[in-house]
Amino acid sequence: MDKQLKLNTGQTVRVGFAFLAILAFWQMYNNVIPLMLTKTFHMDKSVSGAIMAADNVLALFLLPLFGGISDRCRSKLGKRRPFILGGTVAAVFLMLLIPFLDNAYFQNPKTVTEIIFVCVLGCILVAMGTFRSPAVALMPDVTPKPLRSRGNAVINLMGALGGIIYLIIAKIMYPSAQTQDAAHVDYLPLFLAVAGIMILSLIVVMFLVNEVQWNADMLAYEKAHPEENLAVETAEHQEQLPKEVKRSLIFLLFSVALWFMGYNAMETWFTTYADAMWNIGIGDASLCLTIATGGAILFFIPSGILASKIGRKKTILGGILLLSGSFFAVFAYTCVRDTFHSGLYILFFLVGAAWALINVNSLPMVLEMCKGSEVGRFTGFYYTFSMTAQIITPVCAGTLLERVSCMTLFPYCACFVLLAFGTMLFVRHGDVKAEAKRGLEAFEDMD
Repeated sequence: MDKQLKLNTGQTVRVGFAFLAILAFWQMYNNVIPLMLTKTFHMDKSVSGAIMAADNVLALFLLPLFGGISDRCRSKLGKRRPFILGGTVAAVFLMLLIPFLDNAYFQNPKTVTEIIFVCVLGCILVAMGTFRSPAVALMPDVTPKPLRSRGNAVINLMGALGGIIYLIIAKIMYPSAQTQDAAHVDYLPLFLAVAGIMILSLIVVMFLVNEVQWNADMLAYEKAHPEENLAVETAEHQEQLPKEVKRSLIFLLFSVALWFMGYNAMETWFTTYADAMWNIGIGDASLCLTIATGGAILFFIPSGILASKIGRKKTILGGILLLSGSFFAVFAYTCVRDTFHSGLYILFFLVGAAWALINVNSLPMVLEMCKGSEVGRFTGFYYTFSMTAQIITPVCAGTLLERVSCMTLFPYCACFVLLAFGTMLFVRHGDVKAEAKRGLEAFEDMD
């Protein structure tokens, strides 16, 4: 890495507002929509579960599709911002219909209202799918390859901030005492608050992010450093990845799927596991997951800095060993104790830290293997494999829990994560080795 090359944190934070809006929306969607489906529309849990899973299914097609389309976009706003603008405006308009339909059905239940409600949910998922890949691709579009792990750490922090802001707003607006025994809850104020977050984030991206100029600066850097481009020019003057790079990409994408198989199974079924094995309620179980999230947030930035010192692959491999070891430790604890102990909070903090080491560096490794004009397409590849895992693993792990034993959860999680260690050993490209500046010096140019 050039000695003068350093992450422009202020620029990256402004870019990250797009991801902040996305995570705030999904936090609300995943928390509130199941309550509406089961309590207002009185749908069976299996039906509501299928509706909630639809976003992952649609993502398999929408994310690579619109990632590739945005790669080919040529507009005065840039490649990504037209999709962020259109998708956010459409999503905000549609999401504000949801509480009105929910309230209308409670007051006067009609089948037509229920059908419209489900159709609007489908349209929202499409609207969100049109701009998630472009929003994520915006960071690598304006960030040189050696700095993308640290850039991705900042983006992840912005996303976490969006989720935290939502949770604080929801806690203030809807305390348990107000909603616990209520026949119906009007969620319109909450939807308006999240819509406000999304619009404010959109304003930041549209007015404070100079995508065209920043992308030109990044392309100029790439042109000055052709050694960082893994693609080779063919006789037809087209760039394509060599076979050995494609092989690394395939093994990396399978690694992504495997560690998501392990981690998402834990996220999905842990509250069920905690109830069955330790006899603790959802509140205490959720605190474990919250601590894991906190561990990830605290390690986002250190993960990017560590990767710049020892390489992304070594950082990910270390995270895999820590994550699988933590999962096995929880299993071992349950083998000898059938009650919860507060010491488990330490293990879940380590789970979060390990997930940060893996997650912060995996997308930049994928994008290291593409040329600048295909960032959106390769971002779509990443999400295709991660979303596929998140569709499959709740079913696989749930079947084991139901037909074998709840004790199978953490061995299942640990084994899939360890399989990712094996596939990562075959990844030979996408790494970056550079000596980072110490401490906060790595994040200069704050503006």
